[in-house]
Amino acid sequence: MDLDIRLLRYFVAVAEEGNLTRAAERLYVSQPALTKQIKQLETLLGARLFHRSRAGMALTEAGRVLAERAPSLLADWNSAVRRVRRAAEGAERVLRVGYLASAANEETQRIIAEFARRRPGWRAQMLQASWSDPTAGLAAGNVDVALVRLPFPGQDVLRVEELFAEPRWAALPEAHPLAGREVIAFPELWDEPFVAAPAETGSWRDHWLAADEREGRPVRIGAVTDQPDDWLSAIANGYGIALAPESAARYYARPGIAYRPLTGVSPSRIGVAWDTAEDDDPVVGDFVRCCRYIRDHGDAARGSEKGGFPAGA
Repeated sequence: MDLDIRLLRYFVAVAEEGNLTRAAERLYVSQPALTKQIKQLETLLGARLFHRSRAGMALTEAGRVLAERAPSLLADWNSAVRRVRRAAEGAERVLRVGYLASAANEETQRIIAEFARRRPGWRAQMLQASWSDPTAGLAAGNVDVALVRLPFPGQDVLRVEELFAEPRWAALPEAHPLAGREVIAFPELWDEPFVAAPAETGSWRDHWLAADEREGRPVRIGAVTDQPDDWLSAIANGYGIALAPESAARYYARPGIAYRPLTGVSPSRIGVAWDTAEDDDPVVGDFVRCCRYIRDHGDAARGSEKGGFPAGA
C-alpha cells in the first residue's frame, strides 16, 4: 500500500492537538479539508483512528498504535529529504533557508555573511514563502531552517529561538484621513477594514489583525491576500489598511501607501526555527549560532564584519 506522507502529517497534527480546529490552524488548511484527509487515511488503513465527539478527537486503539510510530517516521522522512537534496547539490553544498517578507531585515545579510565565514564552500539559499505558510517551508520539509515571524501556529513542535523585535506600524492608503498623522493610536483603527492573511492561517492571521488587542471589538476584513505584492495592491487601492513591521516602510515602500507608527499594539518578533530532527545537524547548528551571534553582539558584529566571530560563539 502506498501512503501519501501528507496524510501522515495531518494525522500527527490531529493526534497531538486532539482537536480538528487547532490541527487545521497548525497545518494552514481548512477544517473540512482536514476532515476529508483523515477519512481518506482511515479508508487506506482500513481502521478507525479517532473517536469523534464534541470534546474533540480521541485516539482509538489503532490510532494509538499509529501515533506511537508516526512522529519518528515523519522526522526521518523530513531529514532524509533535506539530506538527499543537499547530496544532489554536490560540491556546491547548499543550506536552504526559508523566510517571510523581509526575513530578519538588515540583519539577514550579516547572518548570511557570518554563515559563509563559518562554513566556507557553503551557500545559504534564501527561499521566500507565502504568508499562507508562516513556517516558511519548515512544516512541509522544504527548507532546512527558517527566519520566521512569531508567534505562528505549530511552532511548539519545532525548535524556535527569538532573535529580534520591532514595532508594528500601520500601512494605509496615502489618501487615508489618518495618513497625515505622525503617530496613530491603534483604537482609532478598530473600525477600519483590514487586509488579512488567509483564514486557514488561524492565530497567525489574528496576530496581524491584533484581534486580541481590540477589547473585544470585531475585525472588519476588506481583502484577503497571501503575497506581498497583492497585499500592497490591496492597501494602495483602498480595500483596507494593515498592520506591518516597522521595517516594511523600508522594504515595501510604494507610491500610494503611507506607513505610520502606532501606539497601543504589541511588537512583531523575528525568530529562527528548525525541525527537531535537525538538532544534530552541524550545518543547521552553525546557521543558528550565526543568528545568535548577530542578535547578541549587535553593533560589535556590524563593526567587525570582516573579522568574523570566535569559533565558540
